[in-house]
Order: sequence, then C-alpha cells, then structure tokens
Amino acid sequence: MANNAKAIAAAEKKVSNKIGLSREDKIMYTVVNIIVCLLLLIIIYPVIFVVSSSFSSGNAVSSGRVLLWPVEPSVVGYDIVFHYRTVWSGFANTIFYTVVGTAWNLFMTTLAAYPLSRRNFQGRGIYMTLFTITMFFSGGVIPHYLLMVKLGLTNSRWALVIPGAINVHNMIIMRTFFRNSIPGELQEAAMLDGCSDIRYLLQIVLPLSKAVMSVLLLYYAVGHWNAYYGALLYLRDEMKFPLQLILRTILIASTSTDLTQIESSSAQEAAKSAGEAMRYALIVVSTAPILVVYPWIQKYFEKGVMIGSVKG
Repeated sequence: MANNAKAIAAAEKKVSNKIGLSREDKIMYTVVNIIVCLLLLIIIYPVIFVVSSSFSSGNAVSSGRVLLWPVEPSVVGYDIVFHYRTVWSGFANTIFYTVVGTAWNLFMTTLAAYPLSRRNFQGRGIYMTLFTITMFFSGGVIPHYLLMVKLGLTNSRWALVIPGAINVHNMIIMRTFFRNSIPGELQEAAMLDGCSDIRYLLQIVLPLSKAVMSVLLLYYAVGHWNAYYGALLYLRDEMKFPLQLILRTILIASTSTDLTQIESSSAQEAAKSAGEAMRYALIVVSTAPILVVYPWIQKYFEKGVMIGSVKG
C-alpha cells in the first residue's frame, strides 16, 4: 500500500510538472508581481523617509538632503521628544483611552450582538434596521457636540469613551459569529439543564468566541490609539489630550516648537536647530507601538475578515 501511494504521488507530480504554466499565465504573474512591487515601494518609502529623517540632523532634513538613508546621523530629535512634557502625558492618556475604551466597546458590543443572534428574539429585524441606519446617517458634528454639552461630558476623558460604545459593523461581525459558529443545540441543551441566558453567555458563548473577541479587541484598540478628532472637539485641558492630538498640535497647529514645554535646557538649545528632525521623531514615537504590534496580530485581522465575510 505504501509503495502504491508513493507511485501515485510520483505520477501526479510528473503530470503537474508537464502541465506547468501557460505563456499567458506567466505574463499575468509577471505583470502582477511588478504591480505589487511598485505598490510596495509607494507604501513603504514614506515610512523609510520618516524614520530616516528622525535619525538625521535638523539641517539635513530642512535642506532636503534626506532621501532614503539618514544624513548626518543624530538622535537629537528623540532627545527633544522625550524631554517634551506633553508627550508623556499624551502617552498615558492614550493608553487609558485605549484600554478603558476597548473594554467598554467589547462589553456593549457583546450585549447588543448576543440577543440579536438569537433566532427567537422578537423584534430582531426592527432593531437590526435601526442599527443599520446609523451606519449611513448621523446627526452631524453640531448635534453630537450639543449632546456632549447637555450630558456634561465636555473636557472630560469619558467624552472619548462613552459615545462610541458600539461600532455597528463590528457588532454585525460578532452577531454573525454567534449565530453561525455556535450550534443552537448547545443552547437548547444548556437551557434544559437550567442554564439562564446570562450564564449561557458568560460560561459557554464567550469562551467559544475567543477568535472573534480577539479580532474586535484589535479593531477597537487600533481605533482608540489613532483617534484624535473627538479629543479635538471635546477636550480643552492639554493634560487630557491623547498622543495623536499632541502630535497634530505640534505638526499642524504650531509653526514653531514651544520650547517652554521642554524640560531640559540642553534640549531647548538643540530644538532650535533640530525642529524638523524632532517632528519626524515624534511621528515615529507615536506610531511605533502599533507598528510593533501589527506583525503579531495580522493573522487575527485576516481571520476577522473571514468571520465577517457573510453578514446575513
């Protein structure tokens, strides 16, 4: 039997080698590879340029001599950044918004997705229609701001956590997973044993839903880490600003570096001639945590796309 299996495998390999790729297939693969390489260069060059500029001298950056590799290598930009007071408070605030906001998002998304996944839940279609409408229509910025004022959430950290409790797209992904991946017979068996809905959700559904929970955790966490618009609207106290808003303030709102925010006197002197390098260093510092995490979580994002591919 083993010899027959080996012979069959060898025969199949010979046939596949003889078939090979047609001339049209080879042309198509060549064109696709060229296009992918060009897109890769277009995407990766700005990243390389920012990193190289952050490790170059301020004069080299401002004179436009940095193209690919660092020119006059220097870490003065990072020295300035790490002596900038609001950068550290921004890091702490962003971590708070990411951790607390993501936990709140997962809690509320689960509470919405579980009942909507139950086929015996009356009015399910009406609630799904209402949720879906919010994906395409909203009141706009002014009503949202007035609502935050009425609730007393302006200039409060909770203004960046509470309003965005549920992302409807993510809720649909979770609802679809609950409905398609967890057998209905499991619920029936649990109910016959006297299991309540809350106990069924906590002890059976959630332990079996680690994959979708991991995906949505990553979606929400990345969204909170990169968010700045809500802080721009609702926050006035600089000590509550997330890191991305501080980055925006330095790169866009200000035409010169506020040297009074830098604690070290030597760093203040260096900032006068290294402003451009400091700005690129700040971009690297604010994006590095996500860039480091992404390779480890890429497989979960791919799985998340497959989980949400069918939303019926």
